[in-house]
Order: sequence, then structure tokens, then C-alpha cells
Amino acid sequence: MKKIINPSREDWSTLLQRPTQKVENIESTVNQIFEDVKKHGDTAISKYTELFDGAVLESNMVIKEEFEKASELVSNDLKEAISIAKTNIEKFHQAQKTDNVEVETSKGVICWQEQRPIEKIGLYVPGGTAPLFSTVLMLAIPAQIAGCKEIILCSPPNQKGNIANEILYAAQLCGITKIFKVGGIQAIAGLTFGTETMPQVYKIFGPGNQFVTVAKQLATKFGVAIDMPAGPSELLVVADSTANASYVASDLLSQAEHGADSQVILVSSSRKLIKNVELEIKMQIKELPRKEIAEKALSNSKLIYMEKDADALNLINGYGPEHFIICTENEDYFIDNIINAGSVFIGNYTPESAGDYASGTNHTLPTNGFSKAYSGVNLDSFTKNITFQKISKVGLKNIGKTIELMAEAEGLQAHKNAVSIRLKDLIS
Repeated sequence: MKKIINPSREDWSTLLQRPTQKVENIESTVNQIFEDVKKHGDTAISKYTELFDGAVLESNMVIKEEFEKASELVSNDLKEAISIAKTNIEKFHQAQKTDNVEVETSKGVICWQEQRPIEKIGLYVPGGTAPLFSTVLMLAIPAQIAGCKEIILCSPPNQKGNIANEILYAAQLCGITKIFKVGGIQAIAGLTFGTETMPQVYKIFGPGNQFVTVAKQLATKFGVAIDMPAGPSELLVVADSTANASYVASDLLSQAEHGADSQVILVSSSRKLIKNVELEIKMQIKELPRKEIAEKALSNSKLIYMEKDADALNLINGYGPEHFIICTENEDYFIDNIINAGSVFIGNYTPESAGDYASGTNHTLPTNGFSKAYSGVNLDSFTKNITFQKISKVGLKNIGKTIELMAEAEGLQAHKNAVSIRLKDLIS
């Protein structure tokens, strides 16, 4: 990891660049695959599944026997762990339910707002080197609580044409039975346009690599909504001399092992802590099965010494981390003033891994600085708000003149007439 001491503000943007490819370098590939899937449907998807995943499939849909086999192969201990995580995630997302809002804005004019579930949604669950079955819980649980009618799940198969047993088990546990063995750009394209076997959806959820992220953004051009741009994982830790260096190092490594294009950053007011964290990383990384991946991520990562907390906070808000850990004596300063972060973890005993799996919060979060404008996935992500209004005769008399004057001032005579014709009947 590169070590930087009190960087000047003009260097912050360069210092905090993500190790991601430029969108224009990816877009041509994404556009090509989208066009192919739009024209040729399942045939195109099968072609790319063989090309990218090395799997030749007779059918890309998971059948009942595969669910049953997966359930048998998942250990009882892991089933219990998944059950505990599911309970906590359900509790947190159930608590996010809100009541309808109703108000009489003027006498006889009643306005209210109600939430409705998005009918058709697609969930993308990454596979590859680390099949993220925890993402199934994070997406399927709030979708079910929200009441979404049709829930489609896509995940890339391995070379044998199978989806990880843990993903299938978690999906079935959450009531998701319509699963397709499709990953990457082709999965997003299939959910966007629909194919002979894959239904078209209204909104797509889930993290992925840079290609999946760009594919999701392209899907919006075809009228499909997305949860957020969620690409390679990232973590920023702010820590002072009160932090435990071994804990901090373990958190940094926990995100570095996600992928070579992940990024982790430590911002600290203690040079001694930075030195100790550096030593801990060198020791802990030796034992990691994904050591090579973590090392590549660390080559794009930073250890930054910031003498003043105010400067550190400004730098962090400018970066807008996906995950933000606070391990400082004056933790309230950072808690109260953080503006841009996907999810915040506070204190020496709150590892980022807790949010990834079992504390209850959602781990599908905005990356690449998008936390400046996007929230992480929550219950509201699976619903939309519809406004209603009912106006009585008295109500129209009360606000009718206001509407007429405003419509006339905008030059929209038909708008005015829609009120005037009613008022005339009420007066006569």
C-alpha cells in the first residue's frame, strides 16, 4: 500500500482515484452484447455463457431437482448461520415499513401517498471466485417484504453448468424459485429485454464487476430502473491511536480479497498506527487463500496520514466510500458529520464483515463515489410511491380560482377550462 503524509487538497482527487477502467473502454463490449441479446434472445445468451463461463447448457433455468440436491449438500451448521442472518435482515427491513401519509391541504382537498411494490424485479448475484449467497438474502428478503409479485434471480454457472449450492439454498429459503444460470452482461441484457425463457423486469438489483455495472447503467436507456451503480468493493477506515492495528488490518484485507479491482484506504492521525497496520497486513495476508487477489487490490490502496480531523473528514466526504469504518476516540465527530458513505461501522468491535452477512443492514451499496447521491438497497428500493387526491365540491370552490389563474398565466387554456367548466356547474 502506498503511504501518503498530509496530502495537499489539490492532490486529493488524483490520490483517491479508483482502480477501475474508464466507462468508454467497457461500453463498446456492453453495447455489442446488448444488441445481440435483444435480437437473438436465448441463443445469444447461450453463446456468451459458453464464451465467458465455459458452460454449455441444455437449459439455463434451474430445475426442482437442483434445488433439492443443493439443500442436501449445504451443511447444517451453514444452514443455521444463514437462518440467523435471515432473521436479522428481516427484522431490520421489516422495521423500515412506513405508514401512508394523508393530509387535507385545503378544506375539501385531501391528498395522500401510498407505497406499491414494483411488480417485476431481477436480482443479480455474482458467482465466479466467490459465489455471494449472502447477496441472495440482502435482495430477496426486502423484495418479499415489499410484496414484489415476480422475482427473477440470475447468477453465473461454473464450467459444469451449476450454480453454487449455497446460492440455490438461500434462494429457496427466501422463496425464490425462478433462477437462471446466466451471468455478466448477458444476464443484465436478458432481464432488460426478456428472452424466450427469461422474463423482462422493471428494475434490476445487485452488485457486480465493472462490466455488470456498466450494463446496468445501459439498461436504464431501455426503460429499466436499477438500484444503483454498484461495482468493485471498497472500504475506508478512519482510525487514531486508540484503534487496534490488527483489527484495522483485518478489515482492510477483508475488502481487498473481494477482487483485484477492489480498493481499501486507511486515514489516520497516528503514524504509529499506520506503521503497525502495515506490519499486521504483511503478517495476516500470508494466511489468506485469496492472497494473490488481495495483493493486487492492495497495490491500488492507500495509507494516508492526516494530522487534522477536519481535513480527514473533508477527504472522506470527497471520496464517498462504499463502506466506512470509524475507530477513533472522538467517533461522534465523524458520525455526526459524515455525509457521503454507503454504510458506516463504528468502533473496534464492528467489523465490516458484520454488515456483509448478519447484523441486519443491507450490503448492496453504492461504490465509486456514488454514495454522494445514492442510498444503499433498502425496503423502499423495492417500492414506488403513488400519490392520490380527492376533491369535494367545497374543495374545488376553495382552490379553483388559484388553478385558473396559474393555468392562464402559463398559457394553458385547456387546463383552466377543466376547472372553469366544473366551477360553472357548481355555481349555477
